[in-house]
Amino acid sequence: MTTDNKSTDNKSIVERALAELLGTGDVDALAPFLSDAFIHHRPDATVSTKAEWLAAVRTALAPLAGMHVEVRHVLAEGDHVVMHSRRRLPEGGPEITVVDIWRLEKGLIAEAWEIIEPTAQTAANLVWWEPAER
Repeated sequence: MTTDNKSTDNKSIVERALAELLGTGDVDALAPFLSDAFIHHRPDATVSTKAEWLAAVRTALAPLAGMHVEVRHVLAEGDHVVMHSRRRLPEGGPEITVVDIWRLEKGLIAEAWEIIEPTAQTAANLVWWEPAER
């Protein structure tokens, strides 16, 4: 299998997994796409196992019911797939911008990294290195 085919296959796996989750709202539909050794990484260095992450997603789905997810980009290279999306709550609720990075192994998602930024705070985050005003 060439790298291009592997990238295409991995991109397809991630797209199918997310389509199952977003289309059905059923977290259990996502589970078969994850390896048993799946690890989820957060920016604060917190990691969770497959069971812990699925439980967290299940808990988050209720308050986020009706959330609109606009996938802006899905890029794949080798065993990594990157998705950039914008997500907002219904009826004009707050919006976030999310970058998910997925690493696949043997046709399953083995690791995931997630970066979430509230879209309203984007301007402030563009100058994060400047000292806060006192």
